[in-house]
Amino acid sequence: MIKIKSRTISSKNRPFIIAELSGNHNGLLSNALKLVDLAAKSGVDAIKLQTYTPETITLNSNKKDFLIKDKKNPWRKNRNLFQLYKKAHTPWSWHKKIFDRAKKYKLIYFSSPFDETAVDYLETLNVPVYKIASFENTHYPLLKKVAETGKPIIMSTGLSTLKELRDSVNYLRKNGCKKLALLKCTSAYPAKPSDLNLKTIDDLKKIFKCEIGFSDHSLGIGAAVTAVARGATIIEKHFTLKKNVGVDGLFSTEVNEMKMLKKECDLSWRSL
Repeated sequence: MIKIKSRTISSKNRPFIIAELSGNHNGLLSNALKLVDLAAKSGVDAIKLQTYTPETITLNSNKKDFLIKDKKNPWRKNRNLFQLYKKAHTPWSWHKKIFDRAKKYKLIYFSSPFDETAVDYLETLNVPVYKIASFENTHYPLLKKVAETGKPIIMSTGLSTLKELRDSVNYLRKNGCKKLALLKCTSAYPAKPSDLNLKTIDDLKKIFKCEIGFSDHSLGIGAAVTAVARGATIIEKHFTLKKNVGVDGLFSTEVNEMKMLKKECDLSWRSL
């Protein structure tokens, strides 16, 4: 069980639904605020940001390791990773305005920090919980910094081997994390249903003895509903104003789809 503000996350409570805003504001604060408005309208429990700058997450390099070469990659239009993150990042000066809008609707608000300076900044905004993204779940200095805040941590499992997950979870707990949830995640954008392997939710529960959820990058809501049927207590889904608008628009939900996701995930939980 995890408690975040007044919300309890456990199998005895309906699924905790997170709308991931990511870079779907398309570079406009007005869009970011509208996303919060629509997230509240859809009935989610929380909104989440990503806290980084292009300079803190990558290098402005055109060497091969920094280029997006896959022709099927939805982000291939960007020249390199630096340009992608420059377009996708949420300016830190927007965070308080976005969180204040969330407060208006009594939504829980938090973020994924991508380096230690982001944790320092988020602490000034008094976020009640932290999210560790899949790409950072073996980033030990970041894990230590977040664990030492003593706040609950939600961590995605994409990209990691089971051994890496064991090591990271042990490290978090060793450094002060008392309340941890893991999100089953397939780091593909969009993720194919055949690659989701949702039965591993059962394994994660047995191995780590903590709340298990699902960070869903697939299209539609079927996978999220299935995850709840496997025992997921948290569902994270990317949220957009309109499909194909914003860097993650392709695999994000619009307001009516998010409403349906919440309704059907609640029904799946009640059916258990």
